[in-house]
Amino acid sequence: MLIFKIVHRAEWDAAVKAGRYDGSAHDTRDGFLHFSTAKQLMGTLEKHYAGADDLILVAVEDDTLGPVLKWETSRGGELFPHLYAPLAMAHMRWSADIARGCDGRFLLPLDTGETP
Repeated sequence: MLIFKIVHRAEWDAAVKAGRYDGSAHDTRDGFLHFSTAKQLMGTLEKHYAGADDLILVAVEDDTLGPVLKWETSRGGELFPHLYAPLAMAHMRWSADIARGCDGRFLLPLDTGETP
């Protein structure tokens, strides 16, 4: 199953150059990289990235990450994927810009598996 990391463009550009993504300040503080499933993406964007316009969506196959990926209870009692290691670029399946529609709402790439 695809899971998703939302990343600010400057952080992602640095990660691509480094060959791995070590996480945002929020990830570092919590001790893991926060991921979302396709169904959780919009809630994560609205709660944590409402004012951001420089976002990249990174898709990763969850079964490629091994035991450092944990599914843990978070917002609303839902299980969220948390990665307890840096994300190596080799695990990335694709990345794409997160756009905004004319109404200002986030528009997700169609490859998330969710219908628009």
